Amino acid sequence: MSTIWRSIDMQSYQMNNLKALLADTLCEKSEGYVMKQLFSRYTTLPELLDVDEHELLSIKGVGKSKARQIISALQLARVLNAPTQQVYTIRSPKDAAVLMMPELAYLQREHFVVLFLNTKNRVIGKETIAIGSLDSAIVHPREVYKAAVKRSSAAIIAVHNHPSGDPTPSREDIALTERLVNAGEIMGVQLLDHLIIANENYCSMKERGLM
Repeated sequence: MSTIWRSIDMQSYQMNNLKALLADTLCEKSEGYVMKQLFSRYTTLPELLDVDEHELLSIKGVGKSKARQIISALQLARVLNAPTQQVYTIRSPKDAAVLMMPELAYLQREHFVVLFLNTKNRVIGKETIAIGSLDSAIVHPREVYKAAVKRSSAAIIAVHNHPSGDPTPSREDIALTERLVNAGEIMGVQLLDHLIIANENYCSMKERGLM
């Protein structure tokens, strides 16, 4: 089966699961009016996960309370399959990508997230440092390492998404990585990697030799 078809099948599977979750949360029938309207307007996972309260209120039968229920369920769905951080150890770039992909893969704005690790590379925390536009998020090393020192981190992994679906690092991504590496050497907190998540794909700056 080609990569394209695997991707389509996966999204179809995720949409069906999400439909069942929402129907159960809202005490609605899967084929009821509200569910049909919701899934006919937002036909892809990125569109659905990015929906806001104002858009939901335009659907007949959806008031403020139900709109908030839907948004809460979508937020839950985004992280539902993420491995627990309490015992999660990062041994490779893929480990970090697997941890963060459920949360970042289909967002339509850039989110810059930092994973905080102890001396054994176990995840001891996570924080979204910046949320940007469709193609950028302004990040300052000061904010990254302030959060790391606060948690007594031995090392960090930076992760951000590319809503375009292309994980190729931009010049800005490479420049930011260099600044983070330099700041980390001064602060005594090592930057282990900088990952870019794009749909079901990822790029590791470490593996690319860009840090």
